[in-house]
Amino acid sequence: MTDVAPPRGTQDVLPPSSDALLAVVDAAHEIARLYGYRYVETPAFERTEVFERTSGGSSDVVTKEMYTFEDKGGRSLTLKPESTAPVVRAYLATRQSLPLPFKAYYVEKNWRHGRPQAGRLREFRVFGIEVLGTDAPGADVEVITVANRFLRARGLARLTLHLNSIGDEVCRPRFREDLVAFLEPRQDRLDREHRETWRRNPLRVLDCTTPECRSATEDAPRILDYLDDACSEHFGAVRSGLDEEGVAFELDHRLVRGLDYYTRTTFEFVSGALSPAQATVCGGGRYDGLAEVLGGEPTPGVGYGLGLDRLLLAAAEEGAASSGSRAVRCYVVGLGEDARREARALLRELRDAAIPADASLEDRPLKAQLRMADRSGAPFAALLGDRELREGVVTMRRLADGEQETVPRGEVADWLSR
Repeated sequence: MTDVAPPRGTQDVLPPSSDALLAVVDAAHEIARLYGYRYVETPAFERTEVFERTSGGSSDVVTKEMYTFEDKGGRSLTLKPESTAPVVRAYLATRQSLPLPFKAYYVEKNWRHGRPQAGRLREFRVFGIEVLGTDAPGADVEVITVANRFLRARGLARLTLHLNSIGDEVCRPRFREDLVAFLEPRQDRLDREHRETWRRNPLRVLDCTTPECRSATEDAPRILDYLDDACSEHFGAVRSGLDEEGVAFELDHRLVRGLDYYTRTTFEFVSGALSPAQATVCGGGRYDGLAEVLGGEPTPGVGYGLGLDRLLLAAAEEGAASSGSRAVRCYVVGLGEDARREARALLRELRDAAIPADASLEDRPLKAQLRMADRSGAPFAALLGDRELREGVVTMRRLADGEQETVPRGEVADWLSR
């Protein structure tokens, strides 16, 4: 028999898990519209150079995690490992017809190669928002506030917002120079991965969570001590704005994020319900130079990517109540030719009344139809037989415990709507 399991690092999403996923997707659309964001989609794959240029050649994304392939025309393409660069590319292609600032959001899949584990699959779903065309600290505050409100509404209580500023092209070079000098005599104390890469990307050593790197960098220079006046003023305004919004945060001088295009504000929402390796459920920040890296005009931007799969995992670990089932409300059961005809009429009426309903597509015995009703997930079955036809009623059965009630034929939709 052919292996019917999904490819390694992917998963099939089936009921009832799909109900929980749809609930958070719907909530993502709702909160994005509430804050004035417009929905965007970009292709599942991009030219490889989009990610090589924007993520940085030494980043883990480029060196380890990209799904890259050559198409039949000899072009190098990559399944998108993140969505910010594609959104900026799309904005640059059509910016003349878009408002400024442009507030975009997306709910889509990304792909990264790696060792699959819970909360870190190779194919995963993200809810992201981006604000393009303004460097105002208020944009940073709004982006973080949206993420905070969305996550808290999903029942995540063991959540901490980590916040930092990594400066910009003016003040960061001096910090990088001092960090390299600090790491030089300590390189042998780093873990094996960073012993090989620390000089190319020293900031990533700060973000490393292994005991070796943590110990070696315990007294490392702090980027906040190197911010110039402009970056300090910007970061101060972000902190004040979050205070005004009632969003609590912790300053984290180690937070640098993993992609080269970040400047100034960086942030992560970390769940205490998950293991440290998978604890970040949302991360983002400001990327004012990204558009120029893609060959466009200077276009400041800020945004986040929020992992929906990891969010659901954290919610389950916290025991947060999941949204109700997306199954049909009623399963209509007809016994006999006349009753089946009436059952089809009732099915049409329920659907016309916007009540999700289903029924067997074949003539099946009562027990078989009731088994189908149970498996459908419907809370109620509407039973129609010879007696119901004679008396002009429908027997409504609650499938959880078998309790029944007789309802006049014309009142079934109202009864189910209660």
